[in-house]
Amino acid sequence: MKISVFTSALLALLTLLSCESKPSLQKYFVENTDNKDFIALDVSPSILNLDKAKLSAAQTEALNSFDKMNILAFKANATNQTAFETERAKVKVILKDPKYQELMKFGSGKEGASISYVGTDENIEEFVVFVNRKENGFAVVRVLGKDMNPNNIMTLMSVLKQSKIDMEQLKPLQQLVK
Repeated sequence: MKISVFTSALLALLTLLSCESKPSLQKYFVENTDNKDFIALDVSPSILNLDKAKLSAAQTEALNSFDKMNILAFKANATNQTAFETERAKVKVILKDPKYQELMKFGSGKEGASISYVGTDENIEEFVVFVNRKENGFAVVRVLGKDMNPNNIMTLMSVLKQSKIDMEQLKPLQQLVK
């Protein structure tokens, strides 16, 4: 009996110690999905409404590397400026983690955007786009996939131009842009 109590206590302690308490974008998305100041949206590749028979081999490969997109947007207004600053600061801290490698950054501290990625140059698991504007709020977009690379992303951008995007899936974001 003493051994099983000791073993149970040891297992519980090890479980608690092994839990990573470091903030991550995934945790941030989960924590804020139901928050009234945020708009959360998951977008699948089906939003593109493409005729796959007309795609080149490179375009098909690029499309197949893309799994989904998660969007979390904070809509700023006159009454939630303190919350806006707090939440924007949290995202910036998360994106300073060395696992997020910054590709580009433009704009000033009050408004701007950055593009980062997780993975290696030839095997990107996640692209992160962070845009913020004090008057409107901010948005974090996670583009998730398998074996993405910069060429796939550029090809995917060209595919977007010929797609017939299903705007119904993006309807919740319209209130952010207003």
